[in-house]
Amino acid sequence: MACVSKASAARKLAAAALYGGGGLSALGAGLYGVLSAEARIARKTIGPARDEPPPDATGWYGRGRPGPAIRIAVLGDSSAAGYGVERVEETPGALIGTAVAEHADRRVYLREFCVVGAKSSDLAAQVDRALPIEPDVAVILIGGNDVTHTVRPSHSVRALADGVRRLIGAGATVVVGTCPDLGTIQPIAPPLRQVARAWSRRLAAAQTIAVVEEGGRTVSLGDILGPEFAAAPALLFGPDQFHPSAEGYKALADVLVPSVLAALEQAPEEAGLEAYRGEGVLPVTRAAVQAVNEPGTELGGTEVGGRRAGMRGLWVELRHRRSRHHVPGEAPEEHESAPDPA
Repeated sequence: MACVSKASAARKLAAAALYGGGGLSALGAGLYGVLSAEARIARKTIGPARDEPPPDATGWYGRGRPGPAIRIAVLGDSSAAGYGVERVEETPGALIGTAVAEHADRRVYLREFCVVGAKSSDLAAQVDRALPIEPDVAVILIGGNDVTHTVRPSHSVRALADGVRRLIGAGATVVVGTCPDLGTIQPIAPPLRQVARAWSRRLAAAQTIAVVEEGGRTVSLGDILGPEFAAAPALLFGPDQFHPSAEGYKALADVLVPSVLAALEQAPEEAGLEAYRGEGVLPVTRAAVQAVNEPGTELGGTEVGGRRAGMRGLWVELRHRRSRHHVPGEAPEEHESAPDPA
């Protein structure tokens, strides 16, 4: 029953958060034909996937720093893997691993389980592979391929919630970067762009509800990097105009690292927050809608008067964490195995 209620809440939010359209199910036959044609053009512009996989960021970070090692698992799709970059130092995994080692002053073992092209339904297999390393924190980036493959949001959210539940049940903390706003993708022309934006934003809001209800925390990626992503596509998008460039992944990691440090209890609360209008405690549905419109917003469960929930659902705290100084990514050290779990 708990799973049903969570999926139901996510679906209700997705239906209520109407960011400019009713999704593909509401399209007439004529408009659907136009969108299908534009989708073919966009795919042609983006081009086929590269044969060679992204550099693997799996390994050790923080040479010479004390232990025991912090264990980080990275799960998700091509955005988690760093698709399109040439050097491992430019991948989100290497950027996160290096930054956590620097700011926490600890050795870090990071392992990637993400797969290019993965949808939320593929998370189960990734979680299966991640659990044996007993991660202290799992970072998940997923959702874009669910939108491009028109997967029902309720199915996507259910799969994500299942993965978060299993990871937390195994003792990990979980940070989810919610579905990016695909309306920023240059090869996608109107009106397909508006539909992609509406679909991805509704999915992001629904993901937020599901993750928070399972005990994880989310970071709203919105248009991934805020207004500057749309303003500087040549710099922040890669050659295929769909995936981020090295600069784009750097900005993505900078948004995620403060929340990863907080999940690891390596970021003092009193020093890690910025005051924004509207920041505070809200019911989860309102908070999720607000976060979609404010990239970089972190949401996590909290209590009001000793209670986790009110009449309108779970209480959620909205946070905007100050970005730490950027730490350039480093290549991981060669190592044969993961550290022994503590």
